[in-house]
Amino acid sequence: MLIFIAIPWIPYKGHQAVLLDVASQKFSLFGLTLLPQDFMILAMLFMTGAFALFFVTNWLGRVWCGYTCPQTIWMLMFTWVEQKIEGSRNQRIKMDKAPWSATKVQKKVIKHAAWLLISLITSMSFMAYFIPAKSLYMSLFTLEMSGIVSFWVFLFAFCTYGNAGFLREKMCTVACPYSRFQSVMFDKDTLVVTYDQQRGETRGARKRKADPKALGLGDCVDCNLCVEVCPAGIDIRNGLQYECINCGLCIDACDSTMEKFNYPKGLIKYASEKQMDGETTNPFRLKLLGYGGLTALFILAMVVWTAMRTPIEASVIRDRNALYRVNFEGLVENPYTLSIINKTQQPLNYTIGISGIDGAVLQVAESILIEAGKMKRVPVTVVADGYGLKSKVTSIRFHIQALEDASIGITKESKFYRD
Repeated sequence: MLIFIAIPWIPYKGHQAVLLDVASQKFSLFGLTLLPQDFMILAMLFMTGAFALFFVTNWLGRVWCGYTCPQTIWMLMFTWVEQKIEGSRNQRIKMDKAPWSATKVQKKVIKHAAWLLISLITSMSFMAYFIPAKSLYMSLFTLEMSGIVSFWVFLFAFCTYGNAGFLREKMCTVACPYSRFQSVMFDKDTLVVTYDQQRGETRGARKRKADPKALGLGDCVDCNLCVEVCPAGIDIRNGLQYECINCGLCIDACDSTMEKFNYPKGLIKYASEKQMDGETTNPFRLKLLGYGGLTALFILAMVVWTAMRTPIEASVIRDRNALYRVNFEGLVENPYTLSIINKTQQPLNYTIGISGIDGAVLQVAESILIEAGKMKRVPVTVVADGYGLKSKVTSIRFHIQALEDASIGITKESKFYRD
């Protein structure tokens, strides 16, 4: 939660380090500005994330769901607030069944106020990734927030409040598609939350100093804590279920009970199906290596593509009305429009030169200022002596160079026509 809130506030070279400016169609990531032309980098980023998720799932099960999924984190956060204000699970059930009183109303109001505050902070933090954080919060405190921004802020706050406060595990068990296809990525070597049935059964209540073997019982004391702490509300003792998110809360609860009875820990633990059968987990299985290899491949491709990316983009468009014209001096003129995109985060001045035709003159301003992340169309005209050209169509090159940085430049080729 703290990382999620802090990232939009990180400065980098005078700008917000991470800003996904959808309105201007540019993403800024620590000095790297991605425009619609850089969609391939974003596509590879998403593909890398997908294969990394498959790799981790095949290796460690649904640890993404249990440890880093926003739904789980906010759900546990809301549950923690609820416990601090209304008490344990049994106390909450008892209070809900009790008639309304001043104490009950007070606790309910405080709880929902805390939930709404967390939801608002969450929503504002999320919107700060798309709108500069300083101006966003300033508009909130001065009550000058626009209608469209207010709509999205309160919509996301309402969704957070509803998901984490009321829907909770239903989002994981009913709405989330990941739980449905996780079995495709699992195998007998995948580490999952597992109940040691051979050791735990037959389960049953007993006194702390009682000998379970004399009573014909296993180590499970049937305290039901593993069910009570489970965010998905399942009983892990019934075997692996698709609702299990591998959060390990049942492991912590069971270990605390085992400690109280002086039993060995690990009645519920992370283990693979092979380990439970007394075999050894294979870390070099084909599926895991395949997912890992594809993840590494996409990371490498993304790094190479980013390294090859130029901070300038340009295209040459010929005048559609006339291929050429002859001026009063008998010289041939070809009009062009250069579209230049400054993909850096600083405004830059560019010069334009030509090559390919001896004696040709380029009619254009000495320098063109283009703001950061902006595109500018620059009309230019190339004038040459048609009698000095051997062919009716001659290749010509436009050289676009930044004055402030010699490493920022690009060359584009086009054609020059004469009669």
